[in-house]
Amino acid sequence: MVEGFTEALDILSDGKLNKDPSVRDAIMMIITALQGQDRIEQRCHNMALATRQFALLPTAAPESVYDEIWSSLSLDELRVSSMSGIAALQNHGDAELF
Repeated sequence: MVEGFTEALDILSDGKLNKDPSVRDAIMMIITALQGQDRIEQRCHNMALATRQFALLPTAAPESVYDEIWSSLSLDELRVSSMSGIAALQNHGDAELF
């Protein structure tokens, strides 16, 4: 899948084509979609990790332990500035679920 997107971006970024605003818009849409997919994948991974940790807790575990597990999760896009990209700056039409 990534190879297909990379090929499409290579074609769209050709010097003759990328002067067209609609081509630049298409490039940004592909990049934003890929970043969105990565965000969803990271969040699902984090939720699975938290769920496995919750399952190991005794039933009488204090709420603070649950809070600590949630607070230990991080998104690379938020933690690593070079991964923040453009997705957060564009109106992508998707509801922010997390």
